[in-house]
Amino acid sequence: MFFTTGCVLPGYAQEQSTIRQQQSSDISVPPLQTLRQIGDTEASESWSDHYRLGPGDVIKIDVFGAEEYSGEAIVLQDGAIGLPRGGRVFVQGQTFQQAAESIAGTYTTYIRNPLITITPIKLRPIRIAISGEVNHPGSYTVESTQNNQEQKFPTLTQIIAQAGGITARANLKKIEIRRPVGSDQAQVATINLWNLVQSSDLSQDIVLQSGDEVHVPTAANLSAQELTELASANFAPPAIRVYVAGEVARPGLIEVPLNTPLNQAILVAGGFNERADRDSVNLVRLNPNGTITKQDVEIDFNEGVNEENNPILMNQDVVVVERSVTADFSQVAGMVLSPLSQILNTILGFRGLFR
Repeated sequence: MFFTTGCVLPGYAQEQSTIRQQQSSDISVPPLQTLRQIGDTEASESWSDHYRLGPGDVIKIDVFGAEEYSGEAIVLQDGAIGLPRGGRVFVQGQTFQQAAESIAGTYTTYIRNPLITITPIKLRPIRIAISGEVNHPGSYTVESTQNNQEQKFPTLTQIIAQAGGITARANLKKIEIRRPVGSDQAQVATINLWNLVQSSDLSQDIVLQSGDEVHVPTAANLSAQELTELASANFAPPAIRVYVAGEVARPGLIEVPLNTPLNQAILVAGGFNERADRDSVNLVRLNPNGTITKQDVEIDFNEGVNEENNPILMNQDVVVVERSVTADFSQVAGMVLSPLSQILNTILGFRGLFR
């Protein structure tokens, strides 16, 4: 892939050996919604139209008819590249086409209507921050890859999957992407991934760039149908881990699909044993802010998903099934009567000896 300038407009030349300080208002950034998934030809071309050069990028510069001006260049920490005879040119934040025009503007001092071709050699790692309703929010560094001379960048769903997938409370209709376009400016877009989940609309799975910030908000409420679709998405985690303790047939750590309700987890753990309190259980949850909440849930296996009787479980939830009052009384009575029985048996034994 290469990027070539056309004729350079008069007055575009810049002073050699200086860095052109381009303001953010000079950078024309297309709407985020125009960036498409990179699976087809049009999408493969679109990333190059919008990619912004930054420190660490390595490019090859070819000047038609002037090999002495050609060669590889790396974008330095100050955002500039060094050109043979042309000195330093500021290219940070520019597209490949804009960088080619900047280089052409420098070389107009030496070449009439220079024709510049830029080829990406190695692009810097992509750093993306993700927050909100994902299992492992934070900052991620992703290497771009090349396939058949096409550069491949991570998409929105790939970054969500790398962050451990969505939680059961994720609002896929209003995912926010914030993209910096200057020192103090940013472009914000809202992406609806429900279209991707429901109809495989890949146009919503946009290609991300270095510096993007992704936020997955919390959904107010989701229908049973939406919960099912959410769990089946390829960027949902394959399973969540829940601990079921107390009076069940198989207490311990279990793995269940995303959006598993409480009733189903109890059944996966083998159901209640004969000592269990079958009326209610305790649901203990570690919240993202570090606090712990405890909810007493009345059990009704005939109930559908709802917050009162059959809530959706979250990763690392603990379900505690306590012992029933009857079982407690039986155990205590057994502990009390057991010594008495031994004493009575002993007395009766002595009586037998004296007969």
